Order: sequence, then structure tokens, then C-alpha cells
Amino acid sequence: MNATVVVRPVRDVDAEELGRVQAACWHETYDHLVSQAALTRLSPKRMAELWIHYAGLGPEYSHVAVLVDGEIVGFAGSGPSRDPELPGVRELHFIYLRDEFHGQGLGQRLFDAVVEPGPAFLWVASDNPRAHRFYERNGFVLDGAEHTEPFLGEEIHEVRFVR
Repeated sequence: MNATVVVRPVRDVDAEELGRVQAACWHETYDHLVSQAALTRLSPKRMAELWIHYAGLGPEYSHVAVLVDGEIVGFAGSGPSRDPELPGVRELHFIYLRDEFHGQGLGQRLFDAVVEPGPAFLWVASDNPRAHRFYERNGFVLDGAEHTEPFLGEEIHEVRFVR
């Protein structure tokens, strides 16, 4: 890749662009897991409002974006555990990268920017083998926990990875 790549903290002014990128990533990631009707409810404007909310969460949260030639193509976020079974452990809340940028090391750069070495965990769709391989390469293993997560008015089956 001969492009300029930058990983940096998310800024307030990124909300609209992040909303568009998140909507696109969710289509690319979840098209096979939820109905087309659910995906039509995706609104870049609502996604942007989420990013404004994330910006106000506080210093214990980390939200970064990866830019290629000045354009946001992915993002990641981590923070305190939301899982009562794993209090005090860092949780990777999300990591998304546009499909066309997979396989170029950008996902790893996002991951490294928000997850320190040591104990951590995350929930991921059970039917997302590419993500499973990525987390396994980063030292995570399935711990047997699973649940269904509400998503756009439907549900996605998720499994928990720990390290």
C-alpha cells in the first residue's frame, strides 16, 4: 500500500464521516446475519449521533480511527467491561474496517491502538470466521460463553473471546 495511513483518536468533527463508515461496515459485516429490512433501518445520521455520545464517555474509553489518504476507513473502541462476569477486564467494544482494506494490516493497527497487552475480552458474531481468526492470532480463545444481542430490531448470536 503506497497510501498515507494514520491511526488517531476520534474527534468530534469525525462524527458524520464515522456514521457513514459505520453504516457501510455494518452492511459489509452483517448482510448475511440479519434481514435486508433490518439493514434498511441503518441511518448514517443515527450512527453519527452514536459517535457524539461515544466522545463524551470519558478518558477510560479509547476510540480511534484509521485514515487512508485522509479518509476514515475503519475505527475501533475499547473501555471498561460491560460484562458482569468479567469486571475490571478491558473490553474491546468494536473494531470495523471497510472490506476493501482487509488484509493490509490496518485492522491490527486499530486493535493495537485500543487494546493493551494483557487480559481483555470481546463479544463477536458466532458466524464471523474472519474476525475469529483475527482474534485468535492476537491470543484470544473462546471461553464457551454465548448470548444473543439485539441488533437493528433483530438478534445476532455472539460468542465471547478472552485473553
